[in-house]
Amino acid sequence: MPEIHHISAETHDRLQAELTDLTGRGRIDIAAQIETARLLGDLSENGDYHAAKEEQGKMEGRIMRLKSILENCEIVADVGDSFDDSVVAPGLVVSIRFEGDDEVEQFLFGSIEERRTDIEVVSPGSPMGRALEGARAGQTVTYEANGNQLSIEIIAIEA
Repeated sequence: MPEIHHISAETHDRLQAELTDLTGRGRIDIAAQIETARLLGDLSENGDYHAAKEEQGKMEGRIMRLKSILENCEIVADVGDSFDDSVVAPGLVVSIRFEGDDEVEQFLFGSIEERRTDIEVVSPGSPMGRALEGARAGQTVTYEANGNQLSIEIIAIEA
């Protein structure tokens, strides 16, 4: 069963636009780069050709990833004033403190595709995300990372 990606409507639109661009302009551009590189001669020693083919592989991988996300996504409503701040759920900001640390850190709980410049994202599928999902403010949860047990206290849950 495919992983369900919880994404905002804004992220859905951004990913759809990226997919459209890559399957249109992106494929045309990479095909032109490959053709230009072929004209340079012997393909076995042609660095430009190999670089263009590698770039094509990366682009096709991203296209497959975008298609998978968009086919298996659930749009998370803008939580605004109607969110339930008692449980960690996709689209919410979680303030946590690692055991033995005084610093409170904030994370957006959701798909890694929700990336922003102002806050880090923790995915529900990550070890930390699995521990946080469904937890409540004031609760301490543990998870394993790199062979170590880590405990985190959930300080607050916000929209």
